[in-house]
Amino acid sequence: MTAPVHLSESNIEKIVDRIFTTHRITRADQQMFMKTLLSKNALTPREQVLIDRVFDALRSGLLRVVD
Repeated sequence: MTAPVHLSESNIEKIVDRIFTTHRITRADQQMFMKTLLSKNALTPREQVLIDRVFDALRSGLLRVVD
C-alpha cells in the first residue's frame, strides 16, 4: 500500500503552471492529481480552481496527454 500523497497548494500551482506552459500533461501528473484528490477530505477553493482548470483544458483539447 502506498502512502497518501499530500501536495501543498504551491506544489499544485507549480505543476499546473508547468502543464500550461508546455500545453502537455503527463500520466505522472494525472496520477499525482488523482492521488491528491483521493487523499484529501476537502480541497481548498484555490486547489479546486486549479484542478478544474486542468480538467477543463483537457476536455477542450487545449492540453495534450503524453507519456
